[in-house]
Amino acid sequence: MKAVYHPQDDILVLHCSDKPIVRETSQDWNVNLSYADDGSVVEMVILDAVASGLIPFHAGDEGRRAA
Repeated sequence: MKAVYHPQDDILVLHCSDKPIVRETSQDWNVNLSYADDGSVVEMVILDAVASGLIPFHAGDEGRRAA
């Protein structure tokens, strides 16, 4: 699994597999899941991850408040 956080957009991407994505769903306004043909999760994208309190993240950016 690979996790990438994009602080400028407050987006967390969890990449679970290199399988091709065949279907995507929204679980809520800020959580999107991508699935492979076999039903396994390929990727999860969380919008406003820190702002919504889903992850406590300290990017070290001056002037930015972390949750």
